[in-house]
Amino acid sequence: MSLDRLMEGIMKKQNPTVAGLDPKLSYIPAHIKAESFAQHGKNLEGAAAALLAYNKGLIDALCDIVPAVKPQAAYYEMYGWPGVKALAETIAYAKEKGLFVITDGKRNDIGATMEAYAAAHLGETDVEGESFTAFGADALTVNGYLGTDGIAPLLKVCAQKDAGIFVLAKTSNPSSGEFQDQMLHAMYEPLYRAMGNMCQIWGKELPGRYGYTGVGAVVGATYPKQLAELRQALPDTFFLVPGYGTQGGGAEDVAPAFDKFGGGAVVNSSRAILCAWQKENCEPADYAGAARREAIRMRDALMARLGGISLPV
Repeated sequence: MSLDRLMEGIMKKQNPTVAGLDPKLSYIPAHIKAESFAQHGKNLEGAAAALLAYNKGLIDALCDIVPAVKPQAAYYEMYGWPGVKALAETIAYAKEKGLFVITDGKRNDIGATMEAYAAAHLGETDVEGESFTAFGADALTVNGYLGTDGIAPLLKVCAQKDAGIFVLAKTSNPSSGEFQDQMLHAMYEPLYRAMGNMCQIWGKELPGRYGYTGVGAVVGATYPKQLAELRQALPDTFFLVPGYGTQGGGAEDVAPAFDKFGGGAVVNSSRAILCAWQKENCEPADYAGAARREAIRMRDALMARLGGISLPV
């Protein structure tokens, strides 16, 4: 099961973090942009080439430290087809370096449309009897608010391709409570809790080796009380925890996401890693080194709190 591989990577590197690859041109050093624009022009192709070069430098610097990366699809889609090509090439390069890849797409639809999303991001695309991998990520973030009709097509592909999903439950953004905290009066529990319960149910179709299924949940670092509540209520559900660093979450905030073995969650940091060179005010050529130093700081802060990570036997 896909998330078993993520857990094994976390344990091997003793680091429960994922680096978010959400690049903006303003994050990218001028020399990389200049080289890309000189080759392709100051256009969508040039911008996408800069994203890819920047990402490859980051991946090279991080691949022996972090177990996973999480490219956010929107940051690539905004550059049209060249950006989407850069996303595919980023995923392929990260996997070549042994990293687990979570595509942050938050896809949400039903029936044949969701089958198409599943084939694109996690499975294979049929071209008149021949199968091809379009993106080939290991996991995909999804929106479960259309119910089982929107999740079932993914589960079939996940079982076939050893892939996983992370379903939005309690997200890290400030206004998430406008809907997610609303009480469902028939069950006397908030909406995010009901979504977590569904993750438990959906996950029964994707059992894992270490007690967690292939259906994870997105639960934000900015809501530590809800993290603790959901960790207790969802013993089979692995958590993707955004909101660390720039959004305000720290090691103490995310600690409730983990189980007694120091597992059960992976914590995302995007801007803090991507923009570390700007924060350090170091030489732009050392942007990847600054990202590496920030990733090490994050790892050390989390591990000081957790003590160690092991896999249940």
